[in-house]
Amino acid sequence: MAEQGQTSLRVAVIGGGIAGSTAALHLAEQGIEVTLIEQSDGLVNGPPICHLHAGGNLYREISQQQCVDLLKQSIETVRLFPNAVNARPTVIATPLTDSSDPQSLLPRLSVIQESYQYLVEQDPLNCVLGDPKHYYSQYSRAQLNALRESEQPENPSSHDDWMIPFAQHVDLDNLKYPVLVVQEFGLSVFRLAASVTLTLEQHPKAHLMTGCRLEDARYVNNQWHLTYQLKQGDKEQLVVDYLVNSTGYKTGTIDDFTHQSQKRLVEFKSAFITHWENSGIHWPEVIFHGERGTPQGMAQLTPYSNGYFQVHGMTESITLFDKGLVASEEPSSQPRLPLELEAKITHGWPESAIQQRTQNAIGHMSQHIPTFTKATVGGKPLFGAQQIPGEDPRLRVADVSFTENNYARIELVKASSAYQAARKIKDQLQRIHSSEQTLMVSGVSVEQAHPNLSALSPERIEVRAKQLARDRGYPEALAIQTGTNS
Repeated sequence: MAEQGQTSLRVAVIGGGIAGSTAALHLAEQGIEVTLIEQSDGLVNGPPICHLHAGGNLYREISQQQCVDLLKQSIETVRLFPNAVNARPTVIATPLTDSSDPQSLLPRLSVIQESYQYLVEQDPLNCVLGDPKHYYSQYSRAQLNALRESEQPENPSSHDDWMIPFAQHVDLDNLKYPVLVVQEFGLSVFRLAASVTLTLEQHPKAHLMTGCRLEDARYVNNQWHLTYQLKQGDKEQLVVDYLVNSTGYKTGTIDDFTHQSQKRLVEFKSAFITHWENSGIHWPEVIFHGERGTPQGMAQLTPYSNGYFQVHGMTESITLFDKGLVASEEPSSQPRLPLELEAKITHGWPESAIQQRTQNAIGHMSQHIPTFTKATVGGKPLFGAQQIPGEDPRLRVADVSFTENNYARIELVKASSAYQAARKIKDQLQRIHSSEQTLMVSGVSVEQAHPNLSALSPERIEVRAKQLARDRGYPEALAIQTGTNS
């Protein structure tokens, strides 16, 4: 454990996923003594993170306010973790089989664009998604036909450049028009993990404890007395002033033994890694809308380097699972996944299941991109269980809740909410411990508030990200930066 500093306020963060890692990083960068306890061997090793929902355009069912909230949070995420971003746009296509009209998305896109313009006017450093005037574009069939004859430049920059492979490979007869393209970028879960790991490993205010499981937590005399078990060693004790529960889909377990009840849902999801030789073409991300849970469920193609693509298919034979969405039942706050799904999280996937579901994903995408039938299985799935606070499975914006007894509970539905949750915890600590001199004053930029993180070079992050990908059994290509600078 790192040497104890002089800070009087001590915080423990339980769980080192994107939520807990971001919270620990932010608090440490503000001068707060923080201990991060993570049961596995590494950080940010949970459900797949691949997309920056800068406007919520994958979700037609959510409110306009959720879309604007996701935009704001995504901008903050890019500023905090610029080296985790794959800067390429996302195409939103509506198949003929879908019941909706793509024209119906335009009013909401206009509001999101105006919101982005306003945020840039408030702070020019918010201009991280490109020029607000070019936040989205729309394409007719005639425009896509014209692009079919074009050759994509080596470094695509405009929406036209990015749309060329879409125009050349997608079955355009099967779509409604217009086809939309938006400035929603990709995120590399491995470069996110590398960014937080490199920062916390060497931070003077952070104590990073991986391979360590919390066994008990008792609130006595305004402090939390924690008992934890090292992977190899005896049980040890830690006393802190504040406890942050960020244990992902296991959040209810910590709630139970700290007696902080909360209703929640948990959903098991997976995304599948494929390899498709495409001669150096730069693909955008592509979404084919569809009704969740039906054979025509949404298909999502996420490009990486060297011909690797991640595929979601929102059907129960691909990304979703029978009985994969479960709710907590009193008196426990912890939803119980079926044993088969829990086993996938704890022990991994049978090879036959990897092959079958990845082939299902390839077939699903081939409905829209016929030559995708040539894709092959590219590796094991990215998977995990996503928690949703409350009882509404459509919720996409959630961050942190507070209870008495100096306890915070982070519950993210989307990774881009992590920094907002971390800031709210810092603000709560500021209110509770107003005399604490180590807390950084407000008013500085995101970048200035995180000097240790900002000092990391892109090269160092990518080297560590490749190592993390290898260590976790995934292709290095998933860690390599793609896209172009916005």
